[in-house]
Amino acid sequence: MFRNGLEPWHIAVMVVVLVLLFGSKKLPEMARGLGKSMRILKAETKALREDDAPAETANATAASQAEPVRPAVEPIVVTKVAEATKPTTA
Repeated sequence: MFRNGLEPWHIAVMVVVLVLLFGSKKLPEMARGLGKSMRILKAETKALREDDAPAETANATAASQAEPVRPAVEPIVVTKVAEATKPTTA
C-alpha cells in the first residue's frame, strides 16, 4: 500500500505548500531557529549523559566499599520447648 511513501513529487508539493503558508522570507528564519533548537537539545543531552556517567561510577565504587547493610531490627530466634518438659497428668 505505502511501498513508495515519499516520492520526489510529494516533496515538491510540500515545499510549495510551505512557501504559500509561511512565505519565502519566513522559512529561512524558521530553519535557523530549528537548527539552534536542535543544537541546544544535543548539547543538553550530552551534558546529561556526562553528568550521569560519573555519578554511576561513583555510586558503584561507594557501594563496593560500604559496609553491609544491617537490618533495623535484629531478628528474634524462637525455639520450641520439647514435649518432654511439659508436665503430664496421669
